[in-house]
Amino acid sequence: MKIRCYMFVALAYLVSPVLSAADNPKFNVPFKLGLGQSLYEEKCSTCHGIWGDGSDKGPPLMHKLYLPSHHGDQSFYRAAMKGVQAHHWPFGDMPPVPGMTMRTMDKILPYVRWLQRENGIY
Repeated sequence: MKIRCYMFVALAYLVSPVLSAADNPKFNVPFKLGLGQSLYEEKCSTCHGIWGDGSDKGPPLMHKLYLPSHHGDQSFYRAAMKGVQAHHWPFGDMPPVPGMTMRTMDKILPYVRWLQRENGIY
């Protein structure tokens, strides 16, 4: 009985990142990107918006300036982990994201790139 309970809790944990999209079903996020979405919502959405549309605190990641040809993947890693000086937008410098790691970015960035494609950015 205990094993079934643990399996249910584990399954609920795995599915929960995908279920957050149901709260605002703008996109049907693929299951394999669910963890990236969840981490993005936790670490990035306060400034960059729940769907990357930006906010009064940070720019939209769904903008052509963030195409891979202009801001490659390493730019995202560097900005999130080390911060970046403002150079395109009037939001001020971006500080490093507290607790951001390469492993976390390895999950977030594929989600952001997928979201950009879904928005027709590239």
